[in-house]
Amino acid sequence: MGDWIVSIAGTPEGARLATMLALISAIAHATFGALQKGRHDPWLTRGSIDGWLAVISAPVALFMVPWPTMQTFGLLAGAIVIHFIYKLTMALAYDRAAYTVVYPVVRGTGPLVTVAAASLLFAESFSLTQWLGVACLSGGILLLALRNLSEEVIAPQALRIGLAWAFAGGISVAVYTTYDAYGIRQSLNPFTFLAWFFFVTALDFPILAALRWRRMAMRPALPPLLMRGFIGALIAWVSFGGVMMATRLDKVGEAAVLRETSTVFAALIGWFILGEKVGPRRLVLMSLIALGAIIVEFGG
Repeated sequence: MGDWIVSIAGTPEGARLATMLALISAIAHATFGALQKGRHDPWLTRGSIDGWLAVISAPVALFMVPWPTMQTFGLLAGAIVIHFIYKLTMALAYDRAAYTVVYPVVRGTGPLVTVAAASLLFAESFSLTQWLGVACLSGGILLLALRNLSEEVIAPQALRIGLAWAFAGGISVAVYTTYDAYGIRQSLNPFTFLAWFFFVTALDFPILAALRWRRMAMRPALPPLLMRGFIGALIAWVSFGGVMMATRLDKVGEAAVLRETSTVFAALIGWFILGEKVGPRRLVLMSLIALGAIIVEFGG
């Protein structure tokens, strides 16, 4: 399977598969974000997700894929640091602002930076039409965040801090997307990088979550938290694994932009599952985001 992925990279067949993987990743990532923001503390939820990720990924990494080279181990070490920063910023942002505010800010900040970074590092070129699509998508996402922000009723200071962490999270998304794309391209077998990535980057937050849980006066019941973490771990494999494989098959910038249609799915999840409002203006902005993704995909 790994050899087949490498063989179709850069071909029309690879581009079609990359598009499909990026869109599947978008749906999965919106669900993943909603799980972290749900009724459990976001630190505990992320710790539970990562704990299950380590458990699920360990046998795959240790016994089912070729072992990494020393170069790949070095790249994985960098991924541990970058993804810890990303998870930290997301937990801090979710602590202070609503899911429908935080998530669009994070996802709207990432594509512009990622596309620019991919142009420099991978010599990818976007047409003027595609840049218009990127602006359309990112603009729609950030306008959606502003719309959601206008209805927030939390303390201004807490909201400002939450937004600051959300912007930091968006920058970290661009950094990890570009870095992970480089890492999976340098690995001889892409599934080796994926399996070890999920294993080693999942070892930090379970420790933080356990310490936080022990300090709580009112500790949540563990079975529902562990079930949420197990579901989240399975979704994470689809979400993060899908977009990383898409960047291995085709342009990093295009995969990153298509994945940010997750904001549309996140708004729908917030509406139908979390009970958050979605009105006509949000529907228009969601359509603008989807239009931007279509322009990027077909404007090259």
